[in-house]
Amino acid sequence: ATIQFPTLTSGIGNLPGTYAATFANIPALGELLLGTQWALLLGLGALGLAKNAKKSFEDALAIDPKALDGSAYTSLGSLYYQVPGWPIGFGDDKMALEMLNKGLALNPNGIDPNYFYGDFLFRNGDLNGAENALKKALAAAPRDGRALADEGRRKEINELLSKVAKKRK
Repeated sequence: ATIQFPTLTSGIGNLPGTYAATFANIPALGELLLGTQWALLLGLGALGLAKNAKKSFEDALAIDPKALDGSAYTSLGSLYYQVPGWPIGFGDDKMALEMLNKGLALNPNGIDPNYFYGDFLFRNGDLNGAENALKKALAAAPRDGRALADEGRRKEINELLSKVAKKRK
C-alpha cells in the first residue's frame, strides 16, 4: 500500500546532490521524518519505514555529515527517541541525544534541531531545557523556500511550549 503525504512532500526535489540520491528510495523522507506526528499517524506500521529511514540517514552521514547543516543527524536523533526501544524497535535515548547534539553543533540556531532537541528534553522531563531550546527554535531565521514548513514547525513549537507551561502548573 502506498501512503501519500501531500502536505509533507513540497520541496523534496530541491535537495542538493548526495541527499537527493540518498532519499530517492523513500518518498518525501526529509519532510516526513522532520514532522513529529509521523509515528502517531502510522503507528507501529511505521517501524519498517523508520528502519529504512535510519539506514538512509546513516548512509547520507557516511557520504557527507555536514550536508543540509547536519539535518541527517537531527532526523536520525528524532528517530531514535520517537521509535520504540528494544524489543520492538531501535529507539535509544542515549543515541538520540548524541545525534541531536551533533545536529545542533552544525546548526545551533536552526528551527528543526532546536525544536527536536526541545521535544526530546520535554519528553524526558527537562522542562527548563525544553523551554530554552523551543524559544531558540522560535527565534530561528526563516528558511529560503520553506515558509510553509516553518509556519507548521512554529505551530508545533508553540503547542509544545503550551504543554511545558501546563506541566509546570
